[in-house]
Amino acid sequence: MMSSKKLIYVAGPTAVGKTSISILLAKHFKTEILSCDARQFYKEMFIGTAVPSKEEQKEIKHHFIQNKSIHQPYNAGKFEKEGLILIKKLFQKHDNVIMVGGSGMYAKALMDGLDKFPKVKLKAIKKVEEVYKKAGLKGLQLELAKNDPDYYKTVDIKNPRRIIRALEVYETAQKPYSYFLNQTRSVRPFQGKTLYLQMPREKLYERINQRVDEMVSIGLKEEARELLPYKSLDALQTVGYKELFEYFEGKTNFQEATEEIKKNTRRYAKRQLTWFNKINSIPIKINKVNQTFDQIIKKLE
Repeated sequence: MMSSKKLIYVAGPTAVGKTSISILLAKHFKTEILSCDARQFYKEMFIGTAVPSKEEQKEIKHHFIQNKSIHQPYNAGKFEKEGLILIKKLFQKHDNVIMVGGSGMYAKALMDGLDKFPKVKLKAIKKVEEVYKKAGLKGLQLELAKNDPDYYKTVDIKNPRRIIRALEVYETAQKPYSYFLNQTRSVRPFQGKTLYLQMPREKLYERINQRVDEMVSIGLKEEARELLPYKSLDALQTVGYKELFEYFEGKTNFQEATEEIKKNTRRYAKRQLTWFNKINSIPIKINKVNQTFDQIIKKLE
């Protein structure tokens, strides 16, 4: 028998307006919000991750917002375990719970379970290590583009750890990393419903540029400077911080760093769009520009 409990996932690219819609939905259903934004878990990162404001968090109770430290390694597997425990508690009080965030892998972990990958062989690890030593990040990117073009389109190609992981799986199984994606679905004690917010790309890019300017005006540079000593941590391998770390090290000027943040955020949004557009099962797609909240509720119900 299908559960009557529903996890409503508000999905979409960065800057599309997911936070405001999730709060309106939480008020409508008199429920709470669970974040699956992998950048918003860390308490040391506030401005550059666009976490909900203190006022917004007072309006509706949020979970998984700044609840970890950048010094605590965290991944989708840990999020899945902790998220399922929390979801069980929340469904004792509510029939509907709202989940919001642009980290599709974390959302999938909670709604469907993580994909199963083969155990990586030592021989594969050494082979990929050798590529990285000889050709650097560019070499890794070329190998991934050649052996797994589908994953290359969605992964953060500036994150060597992600690419190394994909290449290790490929060298172990002689099958692309993307082959193992979306093959498993765990049984959940709730129904997962995805509300995918969309917007014309030109409008989205305009909003991204405006958001970066706002972040800079309220102190993004100062926040990044405080985090510079920890720049090698996984949590800080993210847009908005990496570019400023290069500025602090004299590799660029501040204007160039700001423009690079805008460009890389637009690229990140493009990868998010590719990820979400590949999910054919999304039942509810909303054009954020011309849909009122009442219309969104009608589609959802």
